[in-house]
Amino acid sequence: MNDAPIGIFDSGVGGLTVARAIRAQLPRESFVYIGDTAHSPYGPKPIADVRRYSLEVLDTLVDQGVKMLVIACNTASSAMLRDARERYDVPVVEVIGPAVRRAISTTRNGRIGVIGTVGTIGSRAYQDMLEVNENLAVFAAACPRFVEFVEAGITDTPEVLRVAEEYLAPLRDADVDTLVLGCTHYPFLRGAIGYVMGEGVSLVSSDDETAGDVYRQLVRGDLLASADASPNYVYEATGASADDFTALANRLMGQEVRGVRLVQTGVIDLPHLKEIP
Repeated sequence: MNDAPIGIFDSGVGGLTVARAIRAQLPRESFVYIGDTAHSPYGPKPIADVRRYSLEVLDTLVDQGVKMLVIACNTASSAMLRDARERYDVPVVEVIGPAVRRAISTTRNGRIGVIGTVGTIGSRAYQDMLEVNENLAVFAAACPRFVEFVEAGITDTPEVLRVAEEYLAPLRDADVDTLVLGCTHYPFLRGAIGYVMGEGVSLVSSDDETAGDVYRQLVRGDLLASADASPNYVYEATGASADDFTALANRLMGQEVRGVRLVQTGVIDLPHLKEIP
């Protein structure tokens, strides 16, 4: 069981930032990554639909024999984290809690901004966790076009900068000193976001923090891969074109993804665990 892969799930390519951080921090661990590109983006969809899509993908990962689930999608985490932890016998790690903890330890003036999809911001998942601390002031904004930009491979154009200015101006004016990137797609837009917010604002993303949580959960559960484990990385997508996903993933990740298999969620397909040539 210890050398079984970790299952990582996102609505599209954004969770690849989490997969990359896990790979860096845990180089002996294998993983299976599924991007639910057939239903992306999740942000504007009803919570009930997000919950159903997410559980179907997680069912597929569990059926493939993973030893842990990582919900590398903020919208999905806010919609069905409790359901996932009750439904599966393997540990479940999400991206919201780690980012919240880092934001609290980072802020100097107690004014924290949160940006995310319409679904994430509407769920108040971040706001509720942060506002438990009465010394914090929390300012949230939905940035729906950010995911559209990333999924189209557009990260550094004047239009991205213009939209970032429109979305982020209220948070900058609120004098936040820490901004939580509440969507795993947003680190790909870190340049534009950081420019608009200014050098005095710390950007907190969930990739490295979530990888740290994965490490802790593996240690506590005695699930770390064996010392002689040979890691295997499998990338899967539910959309119509594996080539489109591969091209976009490599544009964003620097040729890290060698190939992507198409899967139908809910179908057991153990051959997907074989290494991609």
